[in-house]
Amino acid sequence: MSHHRLLLGVATLALTLPVAPVQAHGPADTPAPVEAQPLDTADANRATPGRDIVVTAPFRQSEADVLAGTTIVSGEELERSLRPTIGETLTRQPGVSATSFGPNASRPVLRGFQGERIRILTDGIGSIDVSNTSVDHAVAINPLIAERVEVLRGPSALLFGSSAVGGVVNVIDTRIPRSIPEKGYRLAGNATYGSAATERSGSAATDVAIGDLFVVHADGSYLKTDNLKIGGYALSREQRARALASAALPPQPAEAGEESIDFAANAAIRGRLPNTASETWNVGVGGALITEGGSLGLSYSHYDSLYGVPVRYATEPGQEQEAPRIKLKQDRVDLRAEVNTGGEIFDKIRLRAAMADYQHGELEENGEVGTQFFNQGLEGRLELVQADRGGWLGASGVQFFNRRFDVEGEEAFLPRNETSQVGLFTLQQFNLGDVRAEAGARYETTNVDARTLQGDARFFQGGRHFEAVSASLGASYALADGIRLGLNGSRTERAPAAEELFANGAHAGTQAYELGNPNFRLEKSWGLEATLHAHRPNWSFDASAYYNWFSNYIYDSQVASSVCEAAAAPSGREVDLPCFQYNQADARYYGLEAQGSATLARIGGTRINADLLGDWVHATVVDTSPVPRIPPLRLLGGLEAQSDRVTARAEVEHSFKQDRVAPFETATRGFTLVNASVAFKPFGVDNATSLILSANNIFDVNARRHASVLKDFAPLAGRDLRATLSFKL
Repeated sequence: MSHHRLLLGVATLALTLPVAPVQAHGPADTPAPVEAQPLDTADANRATPGRDIVVTAPFRQSEADVLAGTTIVSGEELERSLRPTIGETLTRQPGVSATSFGPNASRPVLRGFQGERIRILTDGIGSIDVSNTSVDHAVAINPLIAERVEVLRGPSALLFGSSAVGGVVNVIDTRIPRSIPEKGYRLAGNATYGSAATERSGSAATDVAIGDLFVVHADGSYLKTDNLKIGGYALSREQRARALASAALPPQPAEAGEESIDFAANAAIRGRLPNTASETWNVGVGGALITEGGSLGLSYSHYDSLYGVPVRYATEPGQEQEAPRIKLKQDRVDLRAEVNTGGEIFDKIRLRAAMADYQHGELEENGEVGTQFFNQGLEGRLELVQADRGGWLGASGVQFFNRRFDVEGEEAFLPRNETSQVGLFTLQQFNLGDVRAEAGARYETTNVDARTLQGDARFFQGGRHFEAVSASLGASYALADGIRLGLNGSRTERAPAAEELFANGAHAGTQAYELGNPNFRLEKSWGLEATLHAHRPNWSFDASAYYNWFSNYIYDSQVASSVCEAAAAPSGREVDLPCFQYNQADARYYGLEAQGSATLARIGGTRINADLLGDWVHATVVDTSPVPRIPPLRLLGGLEAQSDRVTARAEVEHSFKQDRVAPFETATRGFTLVNASVAFKPFGVDNATSLILSANNIFDVNARRHASVLKDFAPLAGRDLRATLSFKL
């Protein structure tokens, strides 16, 4: 069955759900259905965290009541942190780093986990792209149109798949309206200028009521950047030393068709990061029928981006260097339906589905398409939300996922493959006053099939079937009013992804020949997490400590080139890149993250707040080496003055040295970033127009993020002066 037919069937099912008898309403009594209210986008501030409502979980609850570590970014904080990628947008949150493969491709890293152990969602459904395949592939989610972003961990993450062992990042937008505009319309937009990349971006979105029950939506955004300014040399000290040593060697003749490499010129690159310019645009339309009994909405969006990938400059003879660009586009259809049944057993029925057709081409320096990636995906979930029975809440459902993935071209490192997954899940919560408990379970079947063209003997051809069972249990106790101590335990099983099973080829973006293993077993883990949430009128503190035991943990390590040469031999291809092989072994992850804030003083109508966050993770492949690309200890402290119209903030972030590395990694020096910002409402408190001026990396530090594969060749942005104007009508 094609994805188009399947989505049509899902839509037909939604239309047959009893949304509610349609009744005529005048403007004065336009219904405002429960759970379809506009999201609270009041300015978030670090002095009163935990009072936002978490909507990613099946039932709305305060952030302070969630058993595991949870982060909500919205309002002024989101506008101040907004960057072109979702990874860089979230890096100032506790426990969050980013893959930082240049300024255009950056996925979140949660507690040291990335790739297949993190789910990135848009309004509860996956991004349906290939960003999980390689760090040079951008996430097809536009932060410019986000209303809020939620980072969720713990038992609730099981609702979204076993691959969410590290957590869930849910980007929530308004593409499918949730309520009838009170004035008959809503209009919001923002425009940003950033000096580091000469960034020019803007977005606008509107909702318009058609009659009393129907709302239509339209949005669009545009982003254009130049090559990124950096605070020093592009190459790290170690790589510059290698390049200069190579430049001192007698010149070697280039092979036919290849240009000779100027190693001295590579070592001298500074101030700008070549090949990092980008242009991205995104449009969407949607509509929703909203009644007292529920809602039904549909949307379509198109995402289009052309961006450069930072050059991994050669520093030694025999290395290659390329300046590829990626041309990406995605067409996506989303569906959301909700029925307020109001029954004694079930209170709501929710249906959420999306289908996307994604492709990108990796362009050579002459503009020709080298390798192409094609991905067609469909994901849907049906939830039955239970009625509140004396403090007992719950939700159960089924989730379906299908992905057809194909890579074509000289650097096709995977065979054509298809992944189908069905999951049954439940989450139950018990409120017993001072004691609250939560339990979750998920049963998941996964089929991963590989097909080769013209009998390419490099690749495994056939299928693998996996059955995974995951469960979690947690409880918290109120030590005092606003202070709650919790403990969560989980058992998670994850099926290997197609990339981990079937990879056998060169990937220029990461400069690696990747080799999977079709015989992998389920990855399994036990996890414990202790949490403390303390929220008082003038101070707050949230902390988590966690420990994860993995068996059959999947990781990559560099091995002798002969291993990849043997695997590539049937195709006659040469292995001219470092050889990286996926393996399975036992592993251990443990760490801490904490965030606190306090009101130091009140001066007239101005409140002076101080805040501090820190995170640290330690990860080891047992009897082997540290897990690669683990972020080091980090501290971030801020001082903020808040009044009704003006918020001024200064902050210092220090990332410590990371010298606990895998054999193929290099250590990363520590760095300190100083940022400042001021936000004000020029037209008064009652007007939603705001202007944010910020200076980031004020001292132009040459900083490198250890979680980045490209850290030795592509530092973070240098000094960046930004201005963001936003409005809501």
